[in-house]
Amino acid sequence: MIHVYYGDGKGKTTAAAGLAARASGSGMSVMFVQFLKTEFSGEREALRAMQNITLTTCPLDLKFTFDMTEQEKQQTAVMFRKLFDSSASTALSSRYDMIVFDEVFDVINENMLAESVVFEFIANAPKNLEIVMTGHNPPQRFINAADYVTEFKKVKHPFDKGVSARKGIEY
Repeated sequence: MIHVYYGDGKGKTTAAAGLAARASGSGMSVMFVQFLKTEFSGEREALRAMQNITLTTCPLDLKFTFDMTEQEKQQTAVMFRKLFDSSASTALSSRYDMIVFDEVFDVINENMLAESVVFEFIANAPKNLEIVMTGHNPPQRFINAADYVTEFKKVKHPFDKGVSARKGIEY
């Protein structure tokens, strides 16, 4: 089935990581793919320690998209296209029960990954593969295709008062 976790609230990646942990604990094999994250995002160490979870590599350093030059965005887009293509291919050729594409909607919205490529993957994936996607503003056809859709809505967040992201909480 297809899961979509989206919105402007905190918790999308946390929900996806929690679902991956639950699947791992039930003996399922999970591939966890992260876009717009670095190797230092806190959930990675926890997921790495779990059985049955394969993490794809993240860069050691990555700017927020709004801080990137156009050239940096293009270079990052090439990296993300390769990451998606190799992950999708591996998920189809290997025996995975679940694949998580964390922040995939954000790279689609930044034109760093073609919406059509991602949609084609989910439309043609084996029916026994759980597909989890997170991010902001998913294209409507992903919501229509999904079996589970959860919207995270920010009501209040310390960032609004100028508090920077905190290790272990926001990353």
